[in-house]
Amino acid sequence: KKSEQELKDEEMELFTKYYMEWKGGRKSGSTSYTNIPRFYYRLPAEDEVLLQKLREESRAVFLQRKSRELLDNEELQNLWFLLDKHQTSPMTGEEAMINYENFLKVGEKAGPKCEQFFTAKIFAKLLHNDPYGRISIMQFFNYVMRKG
Repeated sequence: KKSEQELKDEEMELFTKYYMEWKGGRKSGSTSYTNIPRFYYRLPAEDEVLLQKLREESRAVFLQRKSRELLDNEELQNLWFLLDKHQTSPMTGEEAMINYENFLKVGEKAGPKCEQFFTAKIFAKLLHNDPYGRISIMQFFNYVMRKG
């Protein structure tokens, strides 16, 4: 039989061994921090003319791309016409409503710029206690104007 001191020494030895494996394993095995993408780039200084021009140009290209994604006046009018044409009766007071089936039909006809707005998630977000499972055309149109 081992004495109490020998048991304590053995326990301490095992503890130290496992602790060092754990500590060492964490330090050398986990290098996920090296895969984190860089998210901050310092602004170019006044004397770094080329970097400033590159930043301005990339910003302009980004804004042009975002501008092309926006719906112009004609596309908004077309969307309103399609929504109005496919409204689902009965009206709720003065408000025109549309069900999911007609919502999807409008989405197919509205064009590629509008495609992002005709999802089940957006329909569900705008659905409020309508007994027929419809959304307000006006609320949806306002949503498109705010987000688009």
